[in-house]
Amino acid sequence: MSLFETYISSKKEYFESKWFEILRIPSISAIEEYKPEILRAAGWFHNRFREIGLQSELIETVGYPLVYAETPAVANAPVVLVYGHYDVQPPDPLNLWNSPPFEPAIRNGNVYARGATDDKGQLLTHVFAVESLIKSGEKLPFQIKFIVEGEEEYGGKGIDHFLHSNEGKKKLACDCVLVSDTSMFAPKQPTITYGLRGIIAFELFLTGPNRDLHSGVFGGSVFNPAIALTKILSQFINEKGIVQIPGFYDDVISLTERERTQFANLDFDDNSFFEKIGLSQGFGETGFSTNERRWTRPTFDINGLTSGYQGEGSKTIIPSKASAKFTCRLVPNQNPNTIANAVQEFIALRIPPGITWELVVQHGAPGMRLDLETSKFVPPMSKALEKTFSCSPVFTREGGSIPIVAEFHNVLDAEVLLVGWGQDDDALHSPNEKFSLASFHAGILASARFFAELAKQ
Repeated sequence: MSLFETYISSKKEYFESKWFEILRIPSISAIEEYKPEILRAAGWFHNRFREIGLQSELIETVGYPLVYAETPAVANAPVVLVYGHYDVQPPDPLNLWNSPPFEPAIRNGNVYARGATDDKGQLLTHVFAVESLIKSGEKLPFQIKFIVEGEEEYGGKGIDHFLHSNEGKKKLACDCVLVSDTSMFAPKQPTITYGLRGIIAFELFLTGPNRDLHSGVFGGSVFNPAIALTKILSQFINEKGIVQIPGFYDDVISLTERERTQFANLDFDDNSFFEKIGLSQGFGETGFSTNERRWTRPTFDINGLTSGYQGEGSKTIIPSKASAKFTCRLVPNQNPNTIANAVQEFIALRIPPGITWELVVQHGAPGMRLDLETSKFVPPMSKALEKTFSCSPVFTREGGSIPIVAEFHNVLDAEVLLVGWGQDDDALHSPNEKFSLASFHAGILASARFFAELAKQ
């Protein structure tokens, strides 16, 4: 056993205690009253980096501060940038939590708390890995940097602005971005996620009469905004799951045969997958498997609908207004701006007489895909994962979006390694969020072994 492995083995309780410290800070970025807690969480990471011997600084942004840290630079050697976020989602609804969301509780080998897996626990595996290497006397022949943001759950405007600045491009310059904000394909099955979908989000507002109308007096003589909204939305996708926006699929890159074979060989059962979420069967674009649909195909989804009377009983009105929130998940090579313009044109052609409308584009980000054939960092990570979990990693893509990750890839011209330690039932963004203690400690060891493997090269 190496010195750093011995150190990691002896510090399990210490690592857990530090993890619990940051979990107790309710760093909710979406709610203004929690700003002091956000700043406290940023300070916690800043101090943690300095305690383990890294140069660290708080970087002010147009939003919440970034925490930057680095080991000494090494000439003519690779640079690895570790990315994560210290903010969390609101814990609501509180009555569904089995224990207080900001007081870590251990049950059945899991730690339950908001931020346990998304992303404080996963991020800390890399922090503790670097600490273990430094404290055990390992000399790293390359540089490791950290950039930790406080608005990933609330748009990420601070880091996006910084990344595109001259200062940001220089400070964050690297060859590889290491991110743990995803999940393993199955328990004890290490996973390298080599692709993410992008996203473009909208809110559509329709207005008809200047007030709610009596549906008996006015029914049949004016166009109902709620009917207009549902008619428009129903035309976005057909019964085969194919999005009807003109040009929507023009830039979509087809899956390779290797990818389709790779996904087909995964230990995945459709029936079990849908049963977990209370469905008897799935739905989606014809000609693709469930995993291909959710990882590699673009989508249209309605996220929320608002119109008319929502209270108890009946109120026979024609509502004045109707609105909907909807998103398109995008795949690599699709341009969010192009899709936004196409959606605008699609709606404009379908607005009925008497209805005024506004489409708000809320946020967008492209997808990304790593070329596994040419990657310099996948081989050492694969070795580290196999040594830690006693089996080879599987390679998957992710249906979700981490907007800044694609920007790292494009702006820094760096490889992105997405290696998560969580599970798909960890209840991210939901009550009773959890993270396995075994996965937390395995993540620390695997991360340290990755850096050690990279050092050998």
